[in-house]
Amino acid sequence: MVLVADTLLDDVADKNFDMVLLPGGLPGADHLAEDPRIQALLQRHHENGQLVGAICAAPKALASAGVLQGHKATAYPGVLDALAMDSIQNTGEPVTWDDRVATSRGPGTAMDFALSIIERLKGRPVREQVEAALVRP
Repeated sequence: MVLVADTLLDDVADKNFDMVLLPGGLPGADHLAEDPRIQALLQRHHENGQLVGAICAAPKALASAGVLQGHKATAYPGVLDALAMDSIQNTGEPVTWDDRVATSRGPGTAMDFALSIIERLKGRPVREQVEAALVRP
């Protein structure tokens, strides 16, 4: 599968979304953490009470935007520890929701993360419908 962007970040950076989610992986997560447009987007959404989330190494971008301050979070092992921020409580769980902030550990937790996002955005019945079609144990 190939994903292709259908718009430029600069064209949507000032828009509001139901949720802003960041993909993991390196060096991409580092680029997200260093991009002032991404940082401003995350800060604005968080300050406006909207949902934000990240998986794998990308919670470092949430942290650099100040979104994780005082929150519970999870990430790929070692990512949050490397930030040395006492204000982030690392749960080590596969998926962590703290208020409007969602984080997940990595590729092995991606399905649980996706289902939790569906539930938060669309409700438990929609999550159950999607999950049933996946034939998960």
